[in-house]
Amino acid sequence: MSWVFRLLLVLVLIRVLSRLIGGVIAGMAEKKGRQGGPVQLVRDPVCGTYVVPARALPLTAAGITQYFCSERCREQYLARARG
Repeated sequence: MSWVFRLLLVLVLIRVLSRLIGGVIAGMAEKKGRQGGPVQLVRDPVCGTYVVPARALPLTAAGITQYFCSERCREQYLARARG
């Protein structure tokens, strides 16, 4: 019975190590594929969270673009602006 337990333990360890190594390799490949340097973060004017502009929700008014972390923050900003 103990050999079955040891076998299962070895199989679990092999799977964990293979996923770990695969993740490290994928992360290294992703870094090599990136273009440019660091990304400038922008601050959400409602909650103050810093976000990457490419992933943020933009809102442009009067030639000024504001970036929001969520739809909720964007809606709160619009509600304040209306009234």
